[in-house]
Amino acid sequence: MMPIHFDKTQAIFQDVAGVEEAEGLLDWLQNNPKATIDLAACTHLHAANLQVLMAHKTPVAAWPNDSDLRAWLESTLTTA
Repeated sequence: MMPIHFDKTQAIFQDVAGVEEAEGLLDWLQNNPKATIDLAACTHLHAANLQVLMAHKTPVAAWPNDSDLRAWLESTLTTA
């Protein structure tokens, strides 16, 4: 299984999303500007992917199940 699965309107993260996924994520988000992300099954997110998500202000449909990762990402990706 790929670390990020892309469907029509959502990027679904699985396990470890490494630096190798950042370019594909960027391309997909540029072509799907209204997309959301599902981080529920994500256990690690490389900083390159985080930067892509921050730059695009991508809405989060589901936060990580891992409480430490969730706390870190919520504080970084939640916009007022």
